[in-house]
Amino acid sequence: MLGELLLETGSTVRALARTTGYSKSTVHKDLTERLPDVNGDLAKEVARVLAYHKAIRHLRGGEATRRKWRSGPAREDGQHAESD
Repeated sequence: MLGELLLETGSTVRALARTTGYSKSTVHKDLTERLPDVNGDLAKEVARVLAYHKAIRHLRGGEATRRKWRSGPAREDGQHAESD
């Protein structure tokens, strides 16, 4: 179940989607709308993890931007080159 996997790994919705092969939208809808109907207690725990991820998302975005700009000069297509 996605909720149990989220609690075990602490993964983000995006990471869960990548791991399970579902879309981000499906994972999010399952965790926020469908799970409370199936298991209310698990849904409350999942909601806490999702709230934590939402609270720190600006930090994750800042780190991603830092990595992007430290990776080197932009390529011709406007994207930054990835470092090896």
